[in-house]
Amino acid sequence: MKIYFIRHGKTYGNVMKRYIGKTDEQLCESGIKELEKLSFQKSELLICSPMKRCIQTAEILFPIQKYVICDSLRECDFGDFEGKNYLDLSENNYYQSWIDSGGILPFPNGESPLSFRNRCTDGFKEIVRQYADMNSISFVVHGGTIMSILSKFSVLNFDYFEWHCENGHGYSCEWNGKNLTDTERI
Repeated sequence: MKIYFIRHGKTYGNVMKRYIGKTDEQLCESGIKELEKLSFQKSELLICSPMKRCIQTAEILFPIQKYVICDSLRECDFGDFEGKNYLDLSENNYYQSWIDSGGILPFPNGESPLSFRNRCTDGFKEIVRQYADMNSISFVVHGGTIMSILSKFSVLNFDYFEWHCENGHGYSCEWNGKNLTDTERI
């Protein structure tokens, strides 16, 4: 099965380098314009995170295709870090501890990175199981969601953060029922 992972277009929070997870932010004007210049191969099935930024991205990139919402593929809840960037958090001792941990500590009053990654990978497994008869599926989701899935299932043994991709871009892969292979940036 051919799998495409596409990160949503740019939002104001992305421009400001803010932690935007549960905030249901729309695309910013420059994000919309960037997406309008892109084109991607249409898949048999289109899966979206329930967040506005993903739905808007899907509707721009695949304007006549219906999509299926998968709640478990939404972005991480960054808790007390939500809506803030590294400058806002530079005096926060817990933020420094979180950075020093390599991003392993849970977000205060938010989701733990491990719970988030497990939620995303479980959601992905359920989608590919439920739609196993499909030849191709596109996922319009979040950067963290893509990093979670690829760091778990790719035959390329890259660290979570090595799978980062820019807004409006992502990866194409082959799903063999167990792993993601033939991974290329798109």
